[in-house]
Amino acid sequence: MTSLNNAVIKIISEQEQIVGPLAWDVAKQIQGLSFTDHQAVIKGSSKEVLSQLVKAYEGLFGSASREVCRDAISPMRSELDESSLPDVLK
Repeated sequence: MTSLNNAVIKIISEQEQIVGPLAWDVAKQIQGLSFTDHQAVIKGSSKEVLSQLVKAYEGLFGSASREVCRDAISPMRSELDESSLPDVLK
């Protein structure tokens, strides 16, 4: 699994800690994102998919959700290509 796919799973898992299974329901609605056995598969622009995911959580749960997403990927920042991250995660 790529680092970006790991980032998606980490974001969803952190949101799940707060809102429960609804975090997965939200993620499954994101165009360009699919799952197999709780592994993320990004189809298309990873920047756009990540942006949509963060914005979906933020739209439902407020700006604190954006911070949860940023904090979720913080430990893996060195593994991620900054150019593939949307502005909402920087």
